Amino acid sequence: MSGPKYVTGYMPRWVSRLQTVTHPTTTISLQNKKSTTVAYIDFSRAFDTVSHVKLFARLYSYGIRGDVLQWIQNFLANRTHQTRVGWSLSAVIDLLSGVVQGSGLGPVLFLIFIDDLAEILEKYGIITKFFADDVKLYLEITSAHDCILLQKALDVVETRARDWQLQLSIEKCNVLHIGSCLDNCRYHIGQSAIQSTAQCKDLGIVIANDLSPQQHINEITAKAHRRANCILRCFISRENDLLVRAFVTYVRPILEYNSIVWSPSLIRDIEQVEKVQRRFTKRLFGMRCLSYDERLQRLGLLRLELRRLHLDLIFCYKIVFGLVSVNFNDFFEYSFSTTTRGHAYKLFKPRCTSGVRQTFFTERVVNPWNSLPPTVSFCARQHYAIARICYRGIARPSVCPSVTRVDQSKTIEVRIMQFHHQVAP
Repeated sequence: MSGPKYVTGYMPRWVSRLQTVTHPTTTISLQNKKSTTVAYIDFSRAFDTVSHVKLFARLYSYGIRGDVLQWIQNFLANRTHQTRVGWSLSAVIDLLSGVVQGSGLGPVLFLIFIDDLAEILEKYGIITKFFADDVKLYLEITSAHDCILLQKALDVVETRARDWQLQLSIEKCNVLHIGSCLDNCRYHIGQSAIQSTAQCKDLGIVIANDLSPQQHINEITAKAHRRANCILRCFISRENDLLVRAFVTYVRPILEYNSIVWSPSLIRDIEQVEKVQRRFTKRLFGMRCLSYDERLQRLGLLRLELRRLHLDLIFCYKIVFGLVSVNFNDFFEYSFSTTTRGHAYKLFKPRCTSGVRQTFFTERVVNPWNSLPPTVSFCARQHYAIARICYRGIARPSVCPSVTRVDQSKTIEVRIMQFHHQVAP
């Protein structure tokens, strides 16, 4: 089974950010003044419509036979369904399709059921990504022939869904043109046209046709402000420790979810995200007259910008040392220069001519990663190594000076040099 190569949902060592970040060729296309068309396909009630007979045939073709196959058949057999409305119950009926949601085996069976679709689409040169019942098709558009290939791929998806008794939710399907729009084709699934949009939500991240994170930042900061205000209104206790714990639990995850994908580079966007924490800490008891950095020091918090840098370095570490199921060569290449000091895992940074490419994860993390001092120990145990990366290679929060306003063209790796590179004892 080719599972992890194509499917990123419910698989070991795969996380949701990989589904969005594992297409660096999109930013390369923008740098080369080309465009990429992304088709978002959604299956309707996918887990409930998996045919048991066809699922067992698929399992048999993958070599799952004998007692294991019999056990799975017994697991799905003799299941019934009954609907309750008020105090009334419907008649009991047998379930002839669907995998058990909420179980560990159910999602895996669904992934096996749809796995061969990506292998078929690969023959058309289509990059395919799955996450549960969501499918994304990527194709760089250079000519009208590429538009025809993408339409053929959509026809394959529609045909396979019909043959395997899966339903497509056409109203939730859309097409996003990234970059200079060379693609004016109208795509369709069956007889229904797919809507073309300037932005769409991809696993909780708003992806715009120019890959700008501004719209996503506007949405998450507005939501975070509302939730922070709700905490201050609803909690009777005014204890700072309790309120900070509520902020860290309910607000900060909104501002950090998949930040590897959308991490801002403009001062305007950075300050907009930071303002949520800045405003919340100022409204705590005894904090109004203190500066932002003094408040953070007393409350034991880090700047959100510095936390995003930590997340970048941690994810880079996982890719370099193979802790996530992605191909290292799709993201980085090692620097073979032997004339510089530092650790032994330095990465090569290619020349970028596009702002979007320059601020993409694979480019912006190279300088901070290469700047880690040789005192950082890349040990085999992940938790120890990550802790040393964050707290020995980068400064502690207590010595973090305020981030001054600099030219907007400077990116985060330039500003982190303001932090003292103190080695923890």
